[in-house]
Amino acid sequence: MSDLGGGKTTFVRGLARGMGSTDTVASPTFMICKQYRADALTLYHYDFYRLSEPGIMEHELQEGLSDPHAVIVVEWADIVADILPKERITITIKNVSEHERQLSIKAPKAILDSIT
Repeated sequence: MSDLGGGKTTFVRGLARGMGSTDTVASPTFMICKQYRADALTLYHYDFYRLSEPGIMEHELQEGLSDPHAVIVVEWADIVADILPKERITITIKNVSEHERQLSIKAPKAILDSIT
């Protein structure tokens, strides 16, 4: 999604607010996963940066993926790429300058059609 300090948590903070959450959003780096309530949805924010293998977190992620009321953001997703849905939105954040980021968003047509 982005390098260290690239704005991933800031992006998730905006996503949570846009979903209606009033929770305080912080990086899950040392906790691996944080959850934020937003009306009928739960935002799960995973950060696998410190993991060399997914271990039990793979099972927890699979549970969240099967929940129709879950929105899931995965940072450093390479470690769990084999269990992520093929139909997913991928957002890449590139540092342009100290205060500027460029977002690249890739989404399958089926997902785009379902949200428009």
